[in-house]
Amino acid sequence: MLSFITWTVDPEAFTIPGPGLEVRWYGITFALGFAVGSYIVYRMWKHEDLKEAWFDKLFFYVIVGTTVGARLGHCLFYNPDYYLANPIEILKIRDGGLASHGGTIGILIAIWLYSRIITKKNMLWTLDRLVVPVGFVAAFIRTGNLMNHEVYGHETTVPWAFRFIKNISYWEHGAAPVFSLPSHPTQIYEAFCYIVTACICMWLYWKKEAQKRQGLIFGIFLIGIFLSRFFIEFVKNDQESFEESWIINMGQILSIPFIIAGIWFIYRSIKIKNKK
Repeated sequence: MLSFITWTVDPEAFTIPGPGLEVRWYGITFALGFAVGSYIVYRMWKHEDLKEAWFDKLFFYVIVGTTVGARLGHCLFYNPDYYLANPIEILKIRDGGLASHGGTIGILIAIWLYSRIITKKNMLWTLDRLVVPVGFVAAFIRTGNLMNHEVYGHETTVPWAFRFIKNISYWEHGAAPVFSLPSHPTQIYEAFCYIVTACICMWLYWKKEAQKRQGLIFGIFLIGIFLSRFFIEFVKNDQESFEESWIINMGQILSIPFIIAGIWFIYRSIKIKNKK
């Protein structure tokens, strides 16, 4: 007999009385991710006795870069025709629709600006520290996708398969739920891989002082996040119909440059150490 989990969690966590503002789990998990990430980086800042003003400005750059990059990445990588024709829809972040690849690009641009304007250091100096907890942040965001009944995988017979509500917006307004077939909970797969990556980065920083080998932690982070993303995409549903005829989908195509970059940064850090 087929075993599966019927997932009926409401994406709305609660409503604020008075204005009637809906607070959704996606927004909560997103905020929690940033809170956890900022706390870990703050402890790292204290550990190295770095300027507190640098820390305060860092998270302004990161939050803006991540949010803008992730939203624009989703809109422009996966459905540019619709969003360019309806640009006001780009602003509806609370309804979901953030791309990790776009967020990564946004962070890189933000850190480049931060390094030039604030620290005057090589941006790898910042990235080797910043990415240490990012896997935890990404895991929280994937948990938000789980709560939203989105970004899940192909039909499967594995005993941990989930049935998600397909007509989620209509269901929230009283319609009967229409469930997916038992499917891979790829949000959980990705969250697990991201947590493992974060734990490795934490170990490298706190136990091995790998931040002294410029680019090593950043390279391992890129491989851990995007190589796992590349393989999980094989069991994940395509986000847009145009991907159906492709051998690999948009998420995998966008992951390849980051994987290559990760390998290069690790090679570079080893090569520089060997020269010393």
